[in-house]
Amino acid sequence: MLRRMDYGDWDVIVTFLSLNMGKVAAIAKSAKKSTRRFGGVLELFSALDIVIGIGRKKGLPVLQEASIVHPFSKIRSDIYKTAYASYWAEVVNDWMEEGERAKDVYDLLFHALNSLNDGDVSQEALSILFQMRFLMITGFTPNLEYCVICQREVDDMDSKDLGFDLSKGGLVCGRCESGNSRQIRLQKGTIKQLQWIKRGGIRQASRIRFAPQALTEGSRLLEAFGPYHLGKKPRSLTFLQQIRK
Repeated sequence: MLRRMDYGDWDVIVTFLSLNMGKVAAIAKSAKKSTRRFGGVLELFSALDIVIGIGRKKGLPVLQEASIVHPFSKIRSDIYKTAYASYWAEVVNDWMEEGERAKDVYDLLFHALNSLNDGDVSQEALSILFQMRFLMITGFTPNLEYCVICQREVDDMDSKDLGFDLSKGGLVCGRCESGNSRQIRLQKGTIKQLQWIKRGGIRQASRIRFAPQALTEGSRLLEAFGPYHLGKKPRSLTFLQQIRK
C-alpha cells in the first residue's frame, strides 16, 4: 500500500502497487468505522490481498475486501524506517502510471520493504539499491560509465574525484568540466560500487558493503538525480533528510 488519504467522514482512498494491475487507487467505504472489514488492515507499506469492484459508474473502484499477507510492522514502529519506506512509496506513486503493469517495480519494492523490515541490510545501502534499480527499470539510469561529453571511460580518467552533471545525466571528466554546471562530486570507489548495483541481481546487490564515504556520496547523488528528472522533490525525502541530520 503506497498511500492512504481520508475522504469525507468515514471513507478512505487508498493507492496500491499491485502485481497484476500496476498502480491502482480505490475507495474503502466506511473504512474508518468498519472494524470488521478493514480494522488494522489498511496500513501503509503492508502487502495485502485485495478484492476491488469496478462498476460502470464513473469514479474510483471500490475496495471490497482486504487481508494482510505481510504486515511489515517493524517499519511503522521505527521513525527512520518509516521515513525511508515513505520516500520509496512516494517515488513509486509519483513515477508510475495507473493501470500500467510493473512486475519489476513490484518485486523491487517488496524486496526493499522486506529487507527494511528485517533489518538485515543498512537503511542507507538499501535506499541506494532501491533508487538505482528503480531508475534502471524506468529508463532514467544515471550514466556512470564514461564522460557524457568526450565519452572517455571511467577507468581511463586520471582523477579519483569526478563530477556528475545532473543536467547532462552523467559523469563529466576533468578535461570537460565547466564551472557553470551543477555537479556532484563522486570518488571512483563510489562509482564502482554503484556500477556493481546496476549489473548484479537484486539479492546479489543487497550483499554489497558500502564504505561510509560511498554511502554519503551515493545517497547525495541519487536523492538529487531522481527529483531532478521527476521535476519535483518528494515531501517524504525532505523529511528523511531532516531526521537523518
